[in-house]
Amino acid sequence: MEIEPRLEPGVASLISAALSEDVGAGDWTTEWTVGGRDRAEATVVAKEPMILAGEGLARRVFHRVDSELEVDALLPTGVWAEPGTPLLRVRGRARGILTAERTALNFLGRLSGIATLTRRFVDRVGGTGARIVDTRKTTPGWRELEKLAVRVGGGTNHRMGLYDMVLVKDNHIVAAGGIEAAVEKVRTSNREGLPVEVEVGDLDELRVLRGLRVDRVLLDNMGDGELRAAVEEVRHWDPLRPELEASGNMTLERVRTVAETGVQWISVGALTHSAPSADVSLRFVGSPGGASP
Repeated sequence: MEIEPRLEPGVASLISAALSEDVGAGDWTTEWTVGGRDRAEATVVAKEPMILAGEGLARRVFHRVDSELEVDALLPTGVWAEPGTPLLRVRGRARGILTAERTALNFLGRLSGIATLTRRFVDRVGGTGARIVDTRKTTPGWRELEKLAVRVGGGTNHRMGLYDMVLVKDNHIVAAGGIEAAVEKVRTSNREGLPVEVEVGDLDELRVLRGLRVDRVLLDNMGDGELRAAVEEVRHWDPLRPELEASGNMTLERVRTVAETGVQWISVGALTHSAPSADVSLRFVGSPGGASP
């Protein structure tokens, strides 16, 4: 999972902040128990089934602590790893490895956890034509990294923020004076040609959108029967036929049924707000020793 160059400044700041909160004034345990010239080799290992993501970020953490550490990925990004599978190999000064360990594994575990949960959702809807998308329910400061992990897991990113897509939600509709008024205001102001999506909560609200120029309709918290009825309703709209996105209370147990209603998109906030971190650990190979120049 390589980081795009445009993200480097933000990633560098995030790594600095993470190391600062962990190391503080110094890693006294390591400094008082490990010789400054001792060298070691360590392996990062999967402790549960997981999709690997974030190894590039982990590498940057190790290099920030000690630029001379050698860090090699042993598995490609986006590949399933079974428990016990080696993911990374780190060689160099033992102190640097130990000081960077927890921060590097935190990044690796968090992003691999998101990729793993995403893959489970994607696999669950396989063959239906529905696509799994994320939401803006992300960890502050981590959005682009977490959305990158969603892509590693096979999911699709919804809008990155408030700036790259119009999503008219219930409160916007209330403030604008109704669905038609909200859409008309967007059409008047949307000189950038941003995609437009409108949230509806029932079939009556959906029908109001017939004939309006919207790209996608968000079917919020509808039951499976309502979703099927919405798909059938929009099938008869011509020529303006928006795509349909189902949202709300999506679980692995339910998502297949939702996909089979015929919606094109299923948004799952849990991909980023509830994904458990993948369990990974770092183990020394043998005992540290020898001397570094």
